[in-house]
Amino acid sequence: MTDYPKPPFPKQSQPVPGVQTKMDPYPDCGEQSYKGSGRLEGKIALITGADSGIGRAVAIAFAREGADVVVAYLNEQEDAQETARWVEQAGRQCLLLPGDVAQKAHCQALVDKTVERFGRIDILVNNAAFQMTHENIEDIPDEEWVMTFDVNITAIFRLCQAALKHMKPGSSIINTSSVNSDMPKPTLLAYATTKGAIANFSAGLAQMLGPKNIRVNSVAPGPIWTPLIVSTMPEDDVQNFGAQTPLGRPGQPVEVAPIYVLLASDEASYITGQRYGVTGGKPML
Repeated sequence: MTDYPKPPFPKQSQPVPGVQTKMDPYPDCGEQSYKGSGRLEGKIALITGADSGIGRAVAIAFAREGADVVVAYLNEQEDAQETARWVEQAGRQCLLLPGDVAQKAHCQALVDKTVERFGRIDILVNNAAFQMTHENIEDIPDEEWVMTFDVNITAIFRLCQAALKHMKPGSSIINTSSVNSDMPKPTLLAYATTKGAIANFSAGLAQMLGPKNIRVNSVAPGPIWTPLIVSTMPEDDVQNFGAQTPLGRPGQPVEVAPIYVLLASDEASYITGQRYGVTGGKPML
């Protein structure tokens, strides 16, 4: 609880979508610390937004637990190759698939290429996200609002729809929601709205897929130190990011990964339709 950096951090900003290698302090995705124990041995996982941040931490954890990993990402080639290096160092296969999940055809292609390479999908992690900060609703461009929904929630619908025919009983879908799903930050209006939708989508889909023995859950991170933060928030917010939590700091991606491992594993065989907060002590309703 006390090993990780606390704000204030150096003032910094990056163009969207942000690059992890340029962040200060550098996020901990478990590269040196996560220890696996074979909980996902032989499984195939497709993870969106897996080049950096939470997605990278989940990819590393899954690989060290025995899963082969498909890393879907927008265009952050250097970050994605670094994630692949850690997956392969764990002795697992890694397939890199760049492209925009806001595009329906790309969502289908992600599933098709995963199945072409590995034959099935056991774990689908919908983690890719987009956000921007605005003080007033009048400042939000229409096209940005639509893109936020396309990336954050419509892509999840499309990926689930495409992947299900390749998922057997016992498979798991995990969607990344947010503490904003019931504590919306007004300056992240579009993002927070989509995160509430993800929580409801996950709970509803879990009930729909229960008879097929496919589980669906969502994870609701609080402030986590990722490239999304330095590329979409004002420098003053970045400098003090996470200071408002009871632990007084942002979480590191590696601190979020274990709940994804649990929900992906057979140990969670009776867990579905739930939302799990990883918030540094910030309560959720």
